[in-house]
Amino acid sequence: MNEQKGVSSDGALVRVESVEKVFKRGSEEVHVLANLQLEVRKGEFLALMGPSGSGKSTLLNLIGGLDRPSKGLVIVGGERIDQLSDRHLAAWRARHVGFVFQLYNLLPVLSAERNVELPLLLTHLSKSERRKHVAAALTMVGLSHRTRHYPRTLSGGEQQRVGIARAIVTDPTLLLCDEPTGDLDRKSGDEILSLLQALNKEHGKTIIMVTHDPHASARAMRTVYLDKGQLSTQKPE
Repeated sequence: MNEQKGVSSDGALVRVESVEKVFKRGSEEVHVLANLQLEVRKGEFLALMGPSGSGKSTLLNLIGGLDRPSKGLVIVGGERIDQLSDRHLAAWRARHVGFVFQLYNLLPVLSAERNVELPLLLTHLSKSERRKHVAAALTMVGLSHRTRHYPRTLSGGEQQRVGIARAIVTDPTLLLCDEPTGDLDRKSGDEILSLLQALNKEHGKTIIMVTHDPHASARAMRTVYLDKGQLSTQKPE
């Protein structure tokens, strides 16, 4: 590993090796991921597709440190995150991962700028420094004119832009998007996809996007398919 940049010699920022994930339902074991291998290069925009229940969100959660594999290694930026303690894993997520969700997950009692500021409350930044970061993030997503609006006064596309601003405000190593256009109409969805492309191409963000929509996956640099716990570059029959 290149420890200085947290990237392996072949450019991989994310490396998933021989990962298995098993959930227990009573006495039954449900095998979701089986001996799974994946590499994502720094600066890549990867789309992850597959049928419902194929384990797409499970894999995203493993890469983002929201869950742990039953077996195998998850390495991000040169660090074995599957081995971190809960406390260190929470700190790692705060520093390195921005999450974008299908349903925005904005707090309705907070304005756009206050929603975006939330991840920064876990840092040692001063109030004035936080405001500068928030203003920059909202400008980046085209919402500098809506900073004091509350979620109920924003369109779905605008709410998702706030969600993206919140995800990038800490300048994370990795941006993980779980069906980011799944709750939007086509026009708003296209605007969000264009924004993600700009974050990738113009700002060098590494993005992994779970989607069921071929129209969305076409915006990515590469698409992989997950089916029956296995990844493939070919769409399953």
